Amino acid sequence: MLEVSDIDFKDIYGDNCSTQKERYGNAVRRYEEIFGRSSDGASIYSAPGRTEICGNHTDHQRGSVVAASVNVDVIAVAEVNGTDTVRVLSEGLDMITVSTDDLSPRKEFGSAALIRGVLYALRSKGYQTGGFDAYITSDVLSGSGLSSSAAFETAIGTVISGLFNDMTIPQIEIAKAGQLSENMFFGKPCGLMDQTASAVGSLVAIDFSDPGSPLVKRLELDTASFGYDICITDTKGSHAGLTGEYAAVTKEMGKIASLLGQKDLHDVTCEDIISNIKMLRKNAGDRSVLRALHFVSETKRAKEAANALEKGDIESFLCTIRASGNSSFKFLQNVYVSSAPENQPVSLALAVSEAVLGEDEACRVHGGGFAGTIQAFVKKENTKAYKKTMESVFGEGSCSILSIRKYGGIKVI
Repeated sequence: MLEVSDIDFKDIYGDNCSTQKERYGNAVRRYEEIFGRSSDGASIYSAPGRTEICGNHTDHQRGSVVAASVNVDVIAVAEVNGTDTVRVLSEGLDMITVSTDDLSPRKEFGSAALIRGVLYALRSKGYQTGGFDAYITSDVLSGSGLSSSAAFETAIGTVISGLFNDMTIPQIEIAKAGQLSENMFFGKPCGLMDQTASAVGSLVAIDFSDPGSPLVKRLELDTASFGYDICITDTKGSHAGLTGEYAAVTKEMGKIASLLGQKDLHDVTCEDIISNIKMLRKNAGDRSVLRALHFVSETKRAKEAANALEKGDIESFLCTIRASGNSSFKFLQNVYVSSAPENQPVSLALAVSEAVLGEDEACRVHGGGFAGTIQAFVKKENTKAYKKTMESVFGEGSCSILSIRKYGGIKVI
């Protein structure tokens, strides 16, 4: 059996390391049970969830973001099987099989689409692919706002890198493969931020001015060094049926860009929008204008947040985070679904947070929005009380305390 006792779990998971040895051991045993052979020839791969720090809905318009990988992840026990078939069983789900002989795009949903898309993308870039068996388990909860899909895509890409390419596939290429799988195979028009944060790891500032080669800068620090915890609260709102809401953000921002003679909003200024506002309102509607104004200010805020973190200026950083949340609520309008105003768990979570957090703390909508999670930067001495309050509203276990992980997608052993 594959031996996991020598893994330095503290190095990978920080304070979330206590249960990892048992978790890895269970994954190895399940691999052997499912595929009916020893795990001696297998490897273990890990891909983290991510948290968006600043830059809400800017990546798909060639904007800037600050994001970080966190200490929850997808792990995969995997081995080459000598066939042209990929077999993947994720904990609690049925076996998925994908033939490497037919990777053409097709209409399908779920993990099969993502696996097929990553294989297609990496093969089209000239990387080696082949059949393999993998057992996958994740503590990046689906719908948690920590991008379980990007972590899954990164895990598959990292497995392919390890099994067939001696871990030589650049992390950014794995990220782009994940994005392509979502865009072309799954039908979700996401940007590249989620996959980049998961694949690259650590705390990073990402400039998507050139989406084919985004500029990724590691910020070698952690908010914990300032005495703050990152708290993510799952408001239990379902993401089901929200693909159209996410797509509308991209579509409406793109409409404004097109009306101003641009492919996207990257080169559009606030002055461009205001000076043409009558025409824009007439042809695109008010919400599109508001969302474009959000982008223009939010992509600047992402750069300001990165600069503040580099300087160790936590006061300016938190001020920027509060402004980001305010803009997302008022202008981007991704805190609740306008067609169902009676359901506003994210709005409620923000209201409760603002009621209990101090002036030297901050909260904002997290990730894509419309349902799901909020993020808060809470002083360590206040974290326990904050967690208790949020869980009194949204249920036990709804508030997670996370730390930034220094690794992206990796081969563990």
